Amino acid sequence: MKQKYFYEPAAGHGLAHDPLNAIVGPRPIGWISTIGGNGNVNLAPYSFFNGFCYTPPIIGFSSNGEKDTLRNARETGEFVWNLVDRKLAVAMNQSSAPARYGVDEFELAGLKKASARLVAPPMVAAAGVNFECRVSDIIRLKGWRGEDAPAWLVLGEVVGVHIKPDLLKDGVFDTFGAQVILRAGGPTAYTEISPDSRFDMRRPE
Repeated sequence: MKQKYFYEPAAGHGLAHDPLNAIVGPRPIGWISTIGGNGNVNLAPYSFFNGFCYTPPIIGFSSNGEKDTLRNARETGEFVWNLVDRKLAVAMNQSSAPARYGVDEFELAGLKKASARLVAPPMVAAAGVNFECRVSDIIRLKGWRGEDAPAWLVLGEVVGVHIKPDLLKDGVFDTFGAQVILRAGGPTAYTEISPDSRFDMRRPE
């Protein structure tokens, strides 16, 4: 058997692209809308995103660098997560452009806003699901030696959920029918959840 490729991240990976993102994947996309204390609206996708708790429902995303989304979340304590499906992939990608603070990425990506019920940031109207969230914690990430990393984990409690009715089948969310897309590693790769990729298992009792 060939010896596995080994590297120490602190010394560099020696490859064409950092493999970490490709290995930890595919990853759900944190498409986060926020509003600043001055009313500036921001919309940006984050590939380090996931759910962390059932009760209370908590989701979170990691901001590499002090970006506009982090700034707004600090100022107003609220954000909205918007589900990205195949039809919204191009718009999501457009919203990742490195625009200056104050540029409305909804307008940049040609997206309509919808008003949330419980929080101030607008929702992506075309998204099949929106989570209204209130910030529960913002954590500066650290290395194992205790040194600060240039990244912040933003955690938020989901206080309101919007789901398009056609995505609920007999009371179960239709993950495969929703055409959810995911980051799949490398600089350009994405993938879509589709019915032909499904398999089922029951947990041992």
